[in-house]
Amino acid sequence: MSFTFEPARTRVVFGRGTAASVRAEVERLGGTRVLLIARHGGDKVAAELGPLLATRFTGAAMHTPVEVTERALALLREHSADCVVSVGGGSSTGLSKALSVRAGVPQIILPTTYAGSEVTPVLGETASGLKKTRRDAAIQPDTVIYDVDLTLDLPLDVTVTSALNALAHAVTARGNENPLIDAIATKAIEGVLHALSGNPSTVDARTELLYSAWLAGTCLASVPMGLHHKLAHVLGGSFGLPHAATHTALLSHTAPADLAKRIHDTATRFGAATSLRELGMAESDLSRAAEIAEHPDALRVLTNAWRDAPSD
Repeated sequence: MSFTFEPARTRVVFGRGTAASVRAEVERLGGTRVLLIARHGGDKVAAELGPLLATRFTGAAMHTPVEVTERALALLREHSADCVVSVGGGSSTGLSKALSVRAGVPQIILPTTYAGSEVTPVLGETASGLKKTRRDAAIQPDTVIYDVDLTLDLPLDVTVTSALNALAHAVTARGNENPLIDAIATKAIEGVLHALSGNPSTVDARTELLYSAWLAGTCLASVPMGLHHKLAHVLGGSFGLPHAATHTALLSHTAPADLAKRIHDTATRFGAATSLRELGMAESDLSRAAEIAEHPDALRVLTNAWRDAPSD
């Protein structure tokens, strides 16, 4: 056994009604003028920020296009914002990271889905049809406020694909030589699958999904990106496939055998797509996607995931 482990610097506030702490967290970081990234669910946080709210940006987009980041950065500078607060899913989180690392300002994330990227030092950005990923400690958010109440009205279809997105992070990390990461990944996997075994819309299930997503994201922050995430980024950045749904369609074809059937059955039970064909991927594009991914197993996995066929 041999490993190196460096705990993340992100402060985590978890519970119900924790969005009320956002102003105190901004002030703790020295922020006085906030750029709020939010579309849905942002009004409550805006009210909590009160006079600290300088401006609001509602144009976050999937896969963090650089042109969107540039527009938001211009707004941040126009209003002399010295802190970014993000409310939403992976798109809002990605934009927050991109702004924070460019402007050198602290960031606070309030997730409304189970993306998990809010606790990673990883940023994927899309430019000219290609999604490029980088890892840097400066990208890591300063504070994440997990408020279960912000997830209660998440639609069922988004709940399921978002939770399976989180599951993909933990599956990637399971079996890591670091015993802590392996244990956290295992706990996250069982938490997501347990919450999805019944009604995922209950408060208890959403609580379990939210802390499991936190655990899964923590795992992802500590391991290299594998084939699964490489393919998901290619399919999203270069072919426009939806991020969480792509993870769902890929996962039962990239997961270890002991998990693949459980994941496939869970997705099927909720009517989530289990093939790239269902997401609109053209079979003729598989070779190009495999070429961009630059991995010897890429075409085989993509073909299986397009056909929804068992792994060879």
